[in-house]
Amino acid sequence: MSIRDEVRARLTGPGGIFEMVEEEVLGEQQPVFKNRARSLRDVLAASAAHGEKEYIVDAGRRLTYADLQPTVASVAVALRESYDIQSGDRVAILAANCAEWAIAFWATVSLGGVVASLNGWWTRDEIEYGVSDSAPKLLIGDRKRLARLDGVELGVRVLEIESEFAGLEGHAVGASLPDVEIAEDDRAVILYTSGTTGRPKGAVATHRGIIGFVQGANANGLANAMAEFEERGEVFPLGAPRPQMVVLATSPMFHLSGLYAQIVLQLAGGGKLVTHPGRFDPESVLKLMEAEGVSQFTAMGAMGPRIAHHPGLLEFDLSCVTSVGFGGAPASPAVQELMRKAFPNASNSVGIGYGSSETVSVPATFGGADYQAHPEATGRICMGHEVEIRDDEGKVLPQGQQGEIFVRSAWNMLEYWRKPEATAETIGPGRWLATGDVGRIEEGGLLYINSRARDLILRNAENIYPVEIEYRIDKHPKVRESAVYGIEHEEWGQAVKAVVVPEPGASLDTTELGAWVGETLAAFKVPTAWEIRGEPLPRNPSGKVLKNVLMGQAANAFVEE
Repeated sequence: MSIRDEVRARLTGPGGIFEMVEEEVLGEQQPVFKNRARSLRDVLAASAAHGEKEYIVDAGRRLTYADLQPTVASVAVALRESYDIQSGDRVAILAANCAEWAIAFWATVSLGGVVASLNGWWTRDEIEYGVSDSAPKLLIGDRKRLARLDGVELGVRVLEIESEFAGLEGHAVGASLPDVEIAEDDRAVILYTSGTTGRPKGAVATHRGIIGFVQGANANGLANAMAEFEERGEVFPLGAPRPQMVVLATSPMFHLSGLYAQIVLQLAGGGKLVTHPGRFDPESVLKLMEAEGVSQFTAMGAMGPRIAHHPGLLEFDLSCVTSVGFGGAPASPAVQELMRKAFPNASNSVGIGYGSSETVSVPATFGGADYQAHPEATGRICMGHEVEIRDDEGKVLPQGQQGEIFVRSAWNMLEYWRKPEATAETIGPGRWLATGDVGRIEEGGLLYINSRARDLILRNAENIYPVEIEYRIDKHPKVRESAVYGIEHEEWGQAVKAVVVPEPGASLDTTELGAWVGETLAAFKVPTAWEIRGEPLPRNPSGKVLKNVLMGQAANAFVEE
């Protein structure tokens, strides 16, 4: 048994800090942490022990743990008394990162309600769809995003954060948290993710799933750290006091990484979240890091390279940054080294994780020397997870062979919200989840992602499905047909390219096409590369467009993908 395996066995065995046992979850026997909170409200209640430590620093507001619980309790009472939010009701949140986002989340789940997390970058059309799909009793939004809905009748009550949220916080001063019964497998969050049908699907996470994300992150992080110490012949200082983790909230709170890894994970560990107002700007971010003593920075998309290449980088004291992570997409070895040089005190603790809205928790992660030794991997299989690589017929493939990644854990999503057919296509017998991602497993449980979902584009860690863009382009009166796919981009990882065939005799202007797409889709989905094609798109005998031919990966239209 390797040192890493021995450490894991010690932590998860009988009497271990993260002891694991088998229990029935949604009809299946699965490993779970024996000692765990049973609801997110319990996690919130326990956080009061962090006292006067700051939880969120947001645009001058400093909210401590001592103030958080009574604030959330007041908002929860207001939601129940003024908006009739009951167990199972949805509350949609549409806002930039702010303290109110987190407070509204904790208040809703404490009532047994469900947070419908709406993408803050959506256009009017996309927001209308999200509200219609989640059917909330209340939409909480900031002024800028609600302005996109001017003149739209949503059929739902709306609360503007800037002018009305303070009233909720002062509604019931001195109130206690709600005491409504919450089961572990009750719905807690609907997290929207792009879908192959052309519209986002709502991945439903339970209280159990999100708590599993937190415990899994802590357990695997501790196991990795202990293993590195012991491999060097050193003793890990288990139980030694550690300074408060200060996290720069670079990820949107409507994302898995912003909601589960920032709002929930940091609260559970007594960390501090520091929000950055407005668009990402390297210089203002560097100033904020230095001023607040940020210790953890997640370099989403192009953020890392933009920080590292900033001409004034050395003018800032970044010695406080001791941990750098990647998420949303694999980071190239070159970008990894760039981060180690930009943040020298974090050079030994750069890490990465692999997960999705559907897996809820993180099935694979690693960091430090292990990541440096295997820079193209995306992590080792995490405790409590089973991962299989399967071929197109569902047969499990041996180590080293490439296929679709399947994940099984007690923390996988419950379902796609109100989409039973899509749920059945994704969650199979035994509650094995088909991720749609392609990869392989190597010796030691190392997971490699060879490509993200056959058609999925990853631009700055944003998931983009081409079909949604193709549908929009094809609606243009001068367009005969189109195909959209991802191309390599130095900063973004991938950019969106559209190949368009015009109607006979029509002349297409790409600027006009870009504006057309941007009318109904978010800016990050608008193609930045265009090709006007004078002949029909290549198709196979069944009529499917062969994008491998368009990308130059196959010689003719009859080569199988």
